[in-house]
Amino acid sequence: MPDLHLSLRSTLSFRGAVLAAALALLLAACGKEPGNAPPAGGGMPPAEVGVVTVTPGDVGLVTELPGRLEASRVAQVRARAAGIVLQRLFREGSNVRAGQLLFRIDPAPYAAAVASAQAALARAQANLGQAAALAERYQPLVEANAVSKQEYANAVAAEKQAQADVAASRAAVQTAQINLGYASVTAPISGRIGRALVTEGALVGQGEATPLAVIQQIHPMYVNFTQPAADVLKLRRALAQGQLKRATGADSALVHVLLEDGSEHPSTGRLLFSDLSVDPTSGQITLRAEVPNPNGSLLPGLYVRVRLEQAKAGDAVLLPQQAVSRTAQGDSVMVVGADGKVSPRAIKMGGEQGGQWVVLEGLKTGEQVMVDGFQRLRPGAVVKPVPWRPGPAPAAVAPASAPAAK
Repeated sequence: MPDLHLSLRSTLSFRGAVLAAALALLLAACGKEPGNAPPAGGGMPPAEVGVVTVTPGDVGLVTELPGRLEASRVAQVRARAAGIVLQRLFREGSNVRAGQLLFRIDPAPYAAAVASAQAALARAQANLGQAAALAERYQPLVEANAVSKQEYANAVAAEKQAQADVAASRAAVQTAQINLGYASVTAPISGRIGRALVTEGALVGQGEATPLAVIQQIHPMYVNFTQPAADVLKLRRALAQGQLKRATGADSALVHVLLEDGSEHPSTGRLLFSDLSVDPTSGQITLRAEVPNPNGSLLPGLYVRVRLEQAKAGDAVLLPQQAVSRTAQGDSVMVVGADGKVSPRAIKMGGEQGGQWVVLEGLKTGEQVMVDGFQRLRPGAVVKPVPWRPGPAPAAVAPASAPAAK
C-alpha cells in the first residue's frame, strides 16, 4: 500500500508540472505577439464608434400626406337633341380634341323644322313688303286729305307688325338650326374619352339629356389631399413667430407625388390652394395641387402619397435615423465629448426628410453625434470617434472588431 500511494503522488506531481510548464509557454507566446500587449494602465483600448459632425443649415420641412388624383377637367357628353343614334365616330379610350364629332343623331326632324322656319320667315318678309308699300303710298295722300288719318295710322301699324313677324321668324330659324346642330354631338373639351354609354340605335334625349360618354383631361392632373388642422395652425404660428422661414414660392409650394409602388412621379407639381374650412368630422383641411402628366401615367382616382415642403427650418441639422433614440420621455442622441466620453443629449425633432431626421434644437456646431457602435459602449469608458460612412461598410467592420471588445 505505501508503494501505491507513492506512485499516485508521483503521477499527480508530474501532471501538475506539465500543466504549469504549458501555461508558462502560452503566456510567453501571448506576450510576444505584436498588437496584443495591454495598453498603459492595463485597460482595454477605446472602442471605435462612427460619428457625424453637426453642421447646421437651412433644411426644408417636408410633410408626407395621403392624397387622391383627380382629372383637371371633366365633361359629360350628353344628348341635347331627342332621336335615334345613327353613328359613333370615336374610338373608346382615345384622346379627342375640342369640337371633334363624337355621335350623330338622326337629323331629319330637325332639318324639316329648319325648312319650316325658313318658309315662315319668307312669308313674314313678304307681308312686311306689302305693309311697307301701303304705308308709303298713304303718306302723301293723307297730307292731301285724300285718305283719312285713321287709315294711314292703320297702315303704319300693319308695317310695324310685319317687321315684328319677320324678327320672330328669323329667331325661329336660328332656333331650328341650333337644334339641328345638336344632332351632331361634339366634344366640349380636349382630353381622353371613356367608353360609350349608348350604342347605335339607342333612343336618347327623351325628357332629359341622356349621358353619352365622359371626357377627362388628365394633363395636368389635380391631387387632393388633407392635412390636420392642428398641424396647419402650428405651422402658421411658427412662421408668424419667426421660428420657421417660408419656403421659396410658398404660395405655390412644390409637391412630389409618390405612387403606390413607392416610385416617385418624375414631374414636380405645385400647390394651388388650401381650403378655408375644416371638415367637422375629421378635423382635416383639404389642399389641392396641380401635377403635370404629359405621358398619362397618372390616372384619376388613384391613391398616392404627397410630399410637400411648406417651410424651412433655419440652423437645423440632418441626422441618420439610427442616431436618434425615440422614447415616450422624448428624443435624444449620444454626443461624444472632447475627452472621448459619451453622454446623452435631449433634442427637438422637426420631422423626416430623405430618410434622415430633422433636428431643430439641442445640438451645436462641431459636436460629434454617434451613429453606430452602440453595442461596444461600456459605462464610463472612453471611445474613439471615427467618421461614419453610410451603407454596408459599417456592418461589415462591426463583426471583425467585436472580439477586441471582449
